[in-house]
Amino acid sequence: MHQILVYADSLSWGIIPDTRRRFGFEQRWPGILEGLLLDAGLSVRVIEDCLNGRRTVWDDPYKPGRNGLEGLEQRIEINSPLSLVVILLGTNDFQSMHNRNAWESAQGLKALVAAIRRAPVEPGMPVPPVMLVAPPEIRKAMGNIAPKFQGAEDKAVGLTAAIEAVAEECGCRFFDAGSATATSRVDGVHLDEDQHQTLGAALAGAIQPLLS
Repeated sequence: MHQILVYADSLSWGIIPDTRRRFGFEQRWPGILEGLLLDAGLSVRVIEDCLNGRRTVWDDPYKPGRNGLEGLEQRIEINSPLSLVVILLGTNDFQSMHNRNAWESAQGLKALVAAIRRAPVEPGMPVPPVMLVAPPEIRKAMGNIAPKFQGAEDKAVGLTAAIEAVAEECGCRFFDAGSATATSRVDGVHLDEDQHQTLGAALAGAIQPLLS
């Protein structure tokens, strides 16, 4: 069986925009990905490790445990053997309390890739390949999250290109989620239900050949 670890934030956890509720597994893109790969005849399990507010390598000053680097090596060890790790992070690096730019966020992802590769997996288990997924371009935030993401659309300019450059440098697979979908029409940051469907299908098309 192929095991795929999705290491991500609220865009993948499936928060329903402008609420604190969650889409069901079959509605959010990791579940759609798993279903489509199973339909294609693959033996696969998608493991979700998606935390609301997770940054790449920075702390949330108001909520503990949102630094994506902390504990990542142990998560790889816990879930091994893995056929692929998919990372979709970066959006929260641009929350209003952070003064970060696209290059810094991409460097955070580079640190995560290094952590995955040095994880103490058991003898004979593979160091998993990594796919870096650039989040869709952040739009001007609306609704309840507007203060939290004030100015994020300006700070995040160039993020896709910066992540693609890190993927090339590190020898990772790269996927631009923005090539499949925009961000939510409701809050400008997350994903609406139909956008989860679109992204899950697009990622299934990109990932299936890697497992076949």
